[in-house]
Amino acid sequence: MAPNAPATIDPREAAHFGAMAADWWDPRGSSAMLHKLNPVRLRYIRAAIDQHWPGREQAFRPLDGKRALDVGCGAGLLAEPLARLGAAVTGLDAAPENIAAAKAHAEGQGLSIDYRATPVEAMAEDGFDLVTSMEVIEHVANPAAFLRALAAKLAPGGLMILSTPNRTPLSRLAMITIGESIGGIPKGTHDWGKFLTPEELTALLDEAGLDVTDSSGLSFDPARGFALSTNKAINYLLTARHKS
Repeated sequence: MAPNAPATIDPREAAHFGAMAADWWDPRGSSAMLHKLNPVRLRYIRAAIDQHWPGREQAFRPLDGKRALDVGCGAGLLAEPLARLGAAVTGLDAAPENIAAAKAHAEGQGLSIDYRATPVEAMAEDGFDLVTSMEVIEHVANPAAFLRALAAKLAPGGLMILSTPNRTPLSRLAMITIGESIGGIPKGTHDWGKFLTPEELTALLDEAGLDVTDSSGLSFDPARGFALSTNKAINYLLTARHKS
């Protein structure tokens, strides 16, 4: 991807999330829902890593020697655990406020993470072993172009992991009607019409030269909170790799 390629960032979305930067790391703040989601996402990511690069399932740092790119990193909620798993992490976000918060938090944790307020399309580097983008594609201006940009950064033999809401009546109820009123999601965060079904996202990945190798739903239980599930009606994760 050329450094001057058009960015798929939606400036209104960047401003919305930038306004949340100050309390991103507060588990009771505007990103409270992400804090609840993160442990479940990490379980899925760790299982995907172990399956894709077997032999280090018991290791604390299974990503030692590997490069990871987290696109739409916010203030580092996923980038920091990836660094602790051993990866050399680069985190990109559209909002400079988020990148400033991410850098400050990582420094306080003694973590070295390369954070940049840069569109993925403008990055010169490629060849990342792991590319992640969590709850991001539903906020970009051109999902197909965004996925092509992610695919261009993924090394041969690398692993991509995405998560996003499904476009169903249940997701509208859970994430917008309830979530943005009493559920801890800031109002205006989601546009239900921009949600992608698993079939739509799989087709876009196929067009970008990637095969989906696994997927899982993210469901919510009032008693247990979020959990991995076969039910993808609200939210889902998937893994992909370059076609062989």
